[in-house]
Amino acid sequence: MLAHQRNCNVPKAGFLAWPAQRTGRALGALGPLAMPAMSTLFFNLDGMLFRCLVSEWRSLLSVSPGCRDLTGYTAEELVGGTNLSLASLLHPEDCAAVRGTILAALDTGVRYCMEYRIVCRDGEVKWVLERGIGLRDDAGRQIIEGYLEDITDRVQAQIQLAETELRYRSIFENSVIGMFQSSENGRYLAANQALATLYRYPTPEALISSLADIATGLYVDRRRRDDFKRLIQHDGLVSHFESEVLCRDGSRIWISENAHAVYAPDGALLYYEGTVEDVTERHRYQSVLQHQSTHDPLTGLPNRNLLQDRLEQAVQLAQRQVSKVVLAFIDLDNFKVINDSLGHAAGDELLIEIAARLRQVLRGVDTVARYGGDEFVLIMGDQASCEDTRHLLERVLSSIQEPLALAGHALRINCSIGVSVYPDDAQDLDSLLRVADVAMYHAKKSGKGQYHFYTRDLNQIVQDRFVLESALQSAIERNELTVVYQPKVDAASRIKGFEALVRWNSAGHGLVTPDRFIPLAEETGQILAIGEQVLYAACLAAANWPLIDGQTLSVAVNLSARQLKEPRLPAMVADALLVSGLPPDCLELEITESMIMGDVEHTIHVLKSIKALGVRIAVDDFGTGYSSLSYLQRLPIDTLKIDRSFVSGCDRGGKAMAIPHAIIFLGKTLDLYIVAEGVETEAELAMLSVCGCDEFQGYLFSRPMQAAAVADYLQGCLS
Repeated sequence: MLAHQRNCNVPKAGFLAWPAQRTGRALGALGPLAMPAMSTLFFNLDGMLFRCLVSEWRSLLSVSPGCRDLTGYTAEELVGGTNLSLASLLHPEDCAAVRGTILAALDTGVRYCMEYRIVCRDGEVKWVLERGIGLRDDAGRQIIEGYLEDITDRVQAQIQLAETELRYRSIFENSVIGMFQSSENGRYLAANQALATLYRYPTPEALISSLADIATGLYVDRRRRDDFKRLIQHDGLVSHFESEVLCRDGSRIWISENAHAVYAPDGALLYYEGTVEDVTERHRYQSVLQHQSTHDPLTGLPNRNLLQDRLEQAVQLAQRQVSKVVLAFIDLDNFKVINDSLGHAAGDELLIEIAARLRQVLRGVDTVARYGGDEFVLIMGDQASCEDTRHLLERVLSSIQEPLALAGHALRINCSIGVSVYPDDAQDLDSLLRVADVAMYHAKKSGKGQYHFYTRDLNQIVQDRFVLESALQSAIERNELTVVYQPKVDAASRIKGFEALVRWNSAGHGLVTPDRFIPLAEETGQILAIGEQVLYAACLAAANWPLIDGQTLSVAVNLSARQLKEPRLPAMVADALLVSGLPPDCLELEITESMIMGDVEHTIHVLKSIKALGVRIAVDDFGTGYSSLSYLQRLPIDTLKIDRSFVSGCDRGGKAMAIPHAIIFLGKTLDLYIVAEGVETEAELAMLSVCGCDEFQGYLFSRPMQAAAVADYLQGCLS
């Protein structure tokens, strides 16, 4: 950086004229003082007053005492010396510029002001500001009177500011993230190349000149700009503000903006500035996950999660038209035989075909959903008479019973249908499903291939249910329930832990399957006692398992929706760990996605309390629910378990692997552990391993085993 000239106000001629006499060597070197009143200023002034000859060396005639602080040289050393002069202090790179500035000022008779560098006595380089004017002294010599001021700090600050601005400009222009400044009225004031490229413009200038109004020219929903401004006005910033925008080439993308307002010192809004990222791919994944969580991945039908919404719509229409809503619960007859004999692929093909037939036979106002397995639910609104309903049900039966070719076999499929009516039989979805299930069971017992309306005569089934409920209560009190354990392994089939599962072998009812007594226990509240027994038994068993490869094995225990509502749940978990001696990190509690529905804030609070104990939290059957997706980041979870319905057949790749792959991608993005359940083939294991799944469980490795058999199983792992 070279010296440069500035326009400055400089003292007029005579201002630096010294007094005529002064005794003492130092004062003699300084020259006479102008007046006694100026002596204090002269001796204490920061910087250096000077008088020098106009010559190549600019030999000094007088200097003020400030020369020592400025240059390191005393006045005696500078004045009258042959080796020291103003020119000798100059930085070599600034000599020519300084000389040229002085000569130009002398030629025109004007004051001059310039900045340049000097080299001090200790070698330090300083920036100085020199102000001066050319005069004639009493002897007629051409001299310069001037003042040198140290401006090193200011110049360095300016240099640092310039370097900072250059770095900011480089970051702004070269960032891979879109950056902008925009006015309140909706124009871009500045944009970088990344933003221009994102919106399909060749240059930032083209973007700025083309978009006269961001609200109408960019946002697909022009109201988003008002939302943007309102949020900034309220909070001072927007964070992860997502919108759909229209690009220059007509394509649409989703963006996420982080921005804040910049204000003037007087509080006036200057502009908005922030960053923009393309989140189209994430939106697409979220849309896929959300759709797949509300629709069956195999048939494309709505799943049970949408039934409540569809029923409410049908009920509202029926209330306006003074009609009824019919719910039909369909169960395919002998589906398990087909699935076992022809394989799961054939079973899937059958379900797809049945779904298509049901879509075709129903009206546009009706809903057909896959409830689970081989079960379908129909919601048929605007039913004016029982005869209309019977006619529609006959069409459903006829459609399903039409012949079809499956895995090279010509087949005919029957189904059993249970029917309930709103408002005659029940007022809500759960009750309508329950009585329709009762009616379906009666239809199946009556010979299959038919439908049956719920009637009061079916109360015997309800009574049987009461008997089962009583037997279950006795089983709980007598500790008849047992806990079995299914291994969880890694990709190399090394044992990592077990999942604890409850079983009931009743003296009066025989082996009662979990799908019969667990829903009953959940509904009646008996699940609380069952859950407590399973938790303590599992912790005690796991605490006594041997170390495998020096590691303590973990145990996973399922929590019920009822348990999550219990205030004493965290205390019970802590007590089970204390009593058993099981390390907290070896216990994992599993909740289902559907359990997160309802009081989400309460669920988060309970899970955080349990998490504080050191216990791990897993979401079971992930992908079968939908309400938890928006809360996934807030939940204190460690593990996602891919539901077996998505694991089955995933080795086919393509669409069959779409949901497992999306779940694994989502889980890894959130730094979660991924477990696949229901793995039955080596091909499924290989496919899920490649995609990054961490653990696996299923019949490929072992069926659930009694506690006594676990020891033998682990002994085999050790040998």
